[in-house]
Amino acid sequence: MGEATAKTLEGRTADAPPTEAGGASGAVRLRADRFRLRRPRAPRRPRLWFEVLLIAVSYWTYSLVRNAVPEQRAAALRNADWVWQAEQSLHIAVEHTVNRAVNSVTWLIVGMNYYYATLHFVLTIGVLVWLYRWHPGRYAAARLTLFATTGVALLGYYLYPLAPPRLMEDLGFVDTVVVHHTWGSMASGNLADVSNQYAAMPSMHIGWSTWCGVIIASLARPVWVRALGTLYPVATLVVIVSTANHFWLDAVGGLLCLALGLTLSRAWFGALPHRLPRHVAIKADRRDAGPNTGNPTGRAPRQRRRAPSRPEPVAPGGRRPRTTTERVR
Repeated sequence: MGEATAKTLEGRTADAPPTEAGGASGAVRLRADRFRLRRPRAPRRPRLWFEVLLIAVSYWTYSLVRNAVPEQRAAALRNADWVWQAEQSLHIAVEHTVNRAVNSVTWLIVGMNYYYATLHFVLTIGVLVWLYRWHPGRYAAARLTLFATTGVALLGYYLYPLAPPRLMEDLGFVDTVVVHHTWGSMASGNLADVSNQYAAMPSMHIGWSTWCGVIIASLARPVWVRALGTLYPVATLVVIVSTANHFWLDAVGGLLCLALGLTLSRAWFGALPHRLPRHVAIKADRRDAGPNTGNPTGRAPRQRRRAPSRPEPVAPGGRRPRTTTERVR
C-alpha cells in the first residue's frame, strides 16, 4: 500500500513554478490592464450626421423639459424677493437703475432685445461648427461641457423656480420687449404662453456665452478675435440685466453650471477641451486595429516585394554551363 502510494506520488508531474521574470511581467500586464480601464477616453472623430441629430434632439429635449417644469408663480415670486433682498444686502442690487437707464435710449435697448433673442443661439451653434471643422480633437470634450452645463441648469429650473425682474411689477422694472414691441424673445410678448416664465435661475445666456468666450479666447489665433471672445460674456451680462430678464445672481448660477460641466468633461477626457490635441489620432479613431499593436495606423505592415530571380543561362545543347567553383573542382 505504501509502495503504491509512493509510486503514484512520484509519477505525478508537478507544474513548474513561475519564474521571477514571468511573475513580474504578468503583474505589469495586470496593472496595465487595470490602468487601461481607468484611463480617460480618447476623443473620436465626430460624424456630421450624428452631431446634427444629437444637437437637434438635445435642444428639443431641453425646451421640452424646461417648459414642462411646473410654473409655481407664488414660489417663483417669493424666491425673486429673496434674491433681491440678498443683492441689496450685498450692495449689488443695481438692476433697476440699469434697466431704467438703458430703456431711455431706444436704439440701444432695441438692439439689446434682438441680441438677447438671437445671438444666444447663433454664436453657440457657430462655435460648435468651428470646432467640428477646425478642431475635431477638441470637439467632443467641448460638446460634453456644453451638454453637461445645460443638464445641470435644467435641474436648477426644477428645484428653484425664480421670476425674472421684469415680472416683479411692484418694483417698477420695465419689460423692454413688451414696451418696444420687438420680436424673438420666448420670455415676453405673444410667445410667453409657450415658455416657462419662471426658469431664470441659472442663466444659460451666461453659461453658454461664457462657454463660447472660453473656447474662442483659448483657441482662436487672431488677437482681436480672442478679445471679442473675452468680451462676449461681459456684453451678455449687461444685456440680460438691462432687459430685466435676470438678476446678477442668476449669472453666478450660470457660471457654477459651467464649472460643473468643465469638471465632468475633464474627468471624462483627462484634460480641458483646449488642452486636448487639435486633431484626432488615427489609432484612436479606428475601431478595429490590426494585430500589430506597434503600428500606429493599425494596418498590416507592407511586405517588400522580392525582385524576380533571373533565369539561369542554358548552354547550347541544353546543358547548364559550369560555375567557377565546379571548374576548380
